[in-house]
Amino acid sequence: MYYVALIHKEPDSDYGIMFPDFPGCISAGSSIDEAVRHGAEALAGHVDLMRGDGDPIPSPRSLEDIRALNEDWIEWDGAVAVAVPLLPATGRTIRLNITLDKRLVAEIDAVATNRSAFLADAARKALNGAIAA
Repeated sequence: MYYVALIHKEPDSDYGIMFPDFPGCISAGSSIDEAVRHGAEALAGHVDLMRGDGDPIPSPRSLEDIRALNEDWIEWDGAVAVAVPLLPATGRTIRLNITLDKRLVAEIDAVATNRSAFLADAARKALNGAIAA
């Protein structure tokens, strides 16, 4: 499931991202790609909180439907529209046994203090990129 997001860039600032279907759900990033990744995480967290509160989750609207309503709080000037996936809720962690090249493990250990967190973050980035592409 994808939701429309609008990305804005002001001089001397990061790229901001907001979701017309979720007023108040915002994020930012130093690049458009990072803003989309952070936006996907913010959207997932926002929806998790809504579910926890028992609030209904709106169905995704098309860009055309959002524009047609002409909601005055949505800033269209200079906005770039992107489709952002609603990521699944985070679940319990599980222990896995994986096989990696010894040199790759050494390279990971040279830059990461937590190998599992590093690999999980790399997987999330790769999956978001694959979904957004």
